[in-house]
Amino acid sequence: MSDYGNNAQEEIHSKVLRAGRRTYFFDVRATKADDFYLTITESKKHTSENGSVFYKKHKIYLYKEDFEAFQEMLTEATDYIIDKRGEEVISDRHEPDFHKKHRGPIDLEDNEEVAETSDENKKEYTDISFDDI
Repeated sequence: MSDYGNNAQEEIHSKVLRAGRRTYFFDVRATKADDFYLTITESKKHTSENGSVFYKKHKIYLYKEDFEAFQEMLTEATDYIIDKRGEEVISDRHEPDFHKKHRGPIDLEDNEEVAETSDENKKEYTDISFDDI
């Protein structure tokens, strides 16, 4: 379903979480069959080279049949992070190049090998908008 057009009719409930340069929107919307689903939108503020401000948005559509599995996976992942790294936000206390100086082994469940990459071998990724899906 497109987010263009009748947003006022589709939106049932909305919450906003502001987190630094990112804003998260949790919107309950209605399908054409009048069932509810959730959209989670991340909006990140960017500044172009000429100084103008723009926002990049990424969206997740979550339907009722996926709620339980999604919630279980989210809880499992967040619990894992807190268990392994604690609740302290490391980026609030380290110098800008902390990760380059302290790069260590990565714990992978399937014992996959990870090759160290130099800065010249790193791949660049492009943000993709899923709004039209």
